[in-house]
Amino acid sequence: MSVITEIRIPSDDFELGRILSLEQASAVELETLVPSGDATVPLFWVYEPVENGFLNAVERYPTVNNVREVDVFDDRTLIRLDWDASQDHFFRCILEHDGQILSATGSPEGWNFEMRFRDREAMSQCQDCCADAHISLELTRIYNPTDPDAGPWYGLSTPQREALTLAVRMGYYDIPRGCTTAEVATELGISDQAVTERLRRAIGTFGRYALLTPESATEVD
Repeated sequence: MSVITEIRIPSDDFELGRILSLEQASAVELETLVPSGDATVPLFWVYEPVENGFLNAVERYPTVNNVREVDVFDDRTLIRLDWDASQDHFFRCILEHDGQILSATGSPEGWNFEMRFRDREAMSQCQDCCADAHISLELTRIYNPTDPDAGPWYGLSTPQREALTLAVRMGYYDIPRGCTTAEVATELGISDQAVTERLRRAIGTFGRYALLTPESATEVD
């Protein structure tokens, strides 16, 4: 099953971070990746008015073939960057392990990337590749995307979601417990045994859709 990871990387640790220096901008955000021949050309929003010096500095990098403005607004500029990503160790590690960049945002403190890999092994191999290239990655989140057929609630039926949400809010899963299943049952107007069964099934359903390979499951109360 595919896995999505969110990582943080210092700007100085990869070529693109050095190319898009944020000395003259407050932030840079990936808009889209546009196929162009055999390459994929990114479009970036650069926030703050972009001076000619910014574009000139970007174009001076030996791996940059061309950079140009696409749209210009008072507070941001959309630029098209034609560059050789194969010379960037970070991007090379992503490509070699079939990673897909879902989003990327740069700030003076560093860059945040959201990426998808076919499985956790591919993601781990990409991490090892980056470590070998002395690239510092900080993983801030790793998760499996939910099955599209599960809907926005990881396959939970309405009664399951209601019971699980209430139990969490009342502190049933806190240490020490903030309530009992009997108290949750009273709030829901059902029996203690029914709440226990509903919570057990809700947690099982949530785990299958959020952590394991998703299955098509029939909703149960």
